[in-house]
Amino acid sequence: MASMPIITQGNLSLTSLLKHVIEPIVAVLTLVSVAMFYGDTLNLKYTILCLLILIITYPGEWITTSVQRFARRLISSWLIIVALLLLLGYGTQTLKYFPQEIVVTWSLLTPLMVLMFSVVIKMIVGSVQLVKSGSKKAIVIGANDLGGNFAARMNADELSMVQVVGFFDNQTSLPVLRSAEVPLLGDMSEVAAYCKSQQVDNVYIALPMAAQPRILQLLDDLRDTTVSIYFLPDLFLYDMIQARIDTVNGLPVVGVCESPFLGLNGVVKRISDIILSAIILLMISPILLALAIGVKVSSPGPVLFKQYRYGLDGNKILVYKFRSMRVHKEGDYVKQATKNDDRITPFGHFIRKTSLDELPQFINVFQGRMSIVGPRPHAVSHNEEYRKLIKGYMVRHMVKPGITGWAQVNGFRGETDTLDKMESRIRLDLEYLRHWSLYLDLWIILRTVIVVFKGDDNAY
Repeated sequence: MASMPIITQGNLSLTSLLKHVIEPIVAVLTLVSVAMFYGDTLNLKYTILCLLILIITYPGEWITTSVQRFARRLISSWLIIVALLLLLGYGTQTLKYFPQEIVVTWSLLTPLMVLMFSVVIKMIVGSVQLVKSGSKKAIVIGANDLGGNFAARMNADELSMVQVVGFFDNQTSLPVLRSAEVPLLGDMSEVAAYCKSQQVDNVYIALPMAAQPRILQLLDDLRDTTVSIYFLPDLFLYDMIQARIDTVNGLPVVGVCESPFLGLNGVVKRISDIILSAIILLMISPILLALAIGVKVSSPGPVLFKQYRYGLDGNKILVYKFRSMRVHKEGDYVKQATKNDDRITPFGHFIRKTSLDELPQFINVFQGRMSIVGPRPHAVSHNEEYRKLIKGYMVRHMVKPGITGWAQVNGFRGETDTLDKMESRIRLDLEYLRHWSLYLDLWIILRTVIVVFKGDDNAY
């Protein structure tokens, strides 16, 4: 069954709100409490740090499985966050303004406090089930994927005050009914009578627009009831990327596909790119100099290899890399590097294997042409080839290309010599766009470091 697209709206459910804010709020309150305990003054430096913590930790995690698994996930994510904050503090020379005992205590205490508050709130959420008999009763018209997914999600939301009690449809789909764990109550001619006798509050219509005559008849039947009626748009037909509901001049519109970096998300993404790229460039400047000398000595030609790639909105950008091949003339088609490629110099093989040839792209990030994390940029000729072969290929260009990405840390780094490999890379790129968060970026960066040190047979 297709997963139900998540559409962002103006109003979040209480469960979603808790999931998003527990970790950021607890992290900030813990910092304030620790600072007060040690007698430090809560001044501008703490205000800035609290804002930074809110940005980095939002959205937080919610206990969806066992407490043990949640604790492991929480600790691993918190180690990444603390490492990033320490790196920022070291690179900006602001770490010295915070007493060491406060930094250490806060770093150790916060995950414990987040875990404790999450467990307590989870217990409170569970107790809500005891009073759920007073929730609104709802039925779904349409025993299909859309209706089944909607019913399953509504009934699984522990704080939802709407309970789906069953389906009505002229045709049954047993797999959907079993997955939603609610019964088929009858066909559409029985809806109005059921709503009256069972005091139904809400009716959700999950039928395709092709069923318009049936829908009109249903609406006519429900005129003699007091139920609230809602339509569930059938969006499974589309490749949902950061979908949301909005209004344009008072008219409702559904955004099916848009960049995840609009509004505040875009500001957070750009600020993190500027800060991280500036710090990294300062820290790796000796390495950049040593690699430049190595490239120059290894073979005649320029140190940097510059090539046009597709960037944001499909516009061409100039991307920098350390030159790893002997100088050769390229035609309109750029051949991907292959195993034992005779164009690659011995030093070039080393920097490609270790991804050191990508380091100049931090300059691209600082310039604003690229991002640290995002879909890897392909040569223009490759784009023109694959955009005709792979559905949704150009959607990846709704965001800036990255030095590393979700596809690269999942085994699709280096040569994509078959269409299947490129399709898998694009699938992972689009998955990144659907689920983007700052935490996911940090996780990808950590995974990239591990891959580089571990070595990757796909890089040559």
